[in-house]
Amino acid sequence: MDILSLLTTFILSAFVGFEVISKVPSTLHTPLMSGSNAIHGIILAGSMLILGSASGTLQISLGFVAVILATLNVVGGFVVTDRMLEMFSGKKPSSNKKEG
Repeated sequence: MDILSLLTTFILSAFVGFEVISKVPSTLHTPLMSGSNAIHGIILAGSMLILGSASGTLQISLGFVAVILATLNVVGGFVVTDRMLEMFSGKKPSSNKKEG
């Protein structure tokens, strides 16, 4: 494939992605984004595979950056999901009250 067809595919997918995400109601935005960030574990595994076969300084540097960014995205997705689930859990009773 030539660079023009790759660039066209990228631009069209960006427009489609923007249109799909902009139609999501605000109440579903956090669960959708936390789920999609958690899926980045696949990207993390792929970036580690690519980094393992990198041979030049530029390839190793870009692979390392990809691993770091994918890791941050995975961890961020799980943190957002955890915080979201805490909002739905009930209040825990305080343990400093005396029974009797």
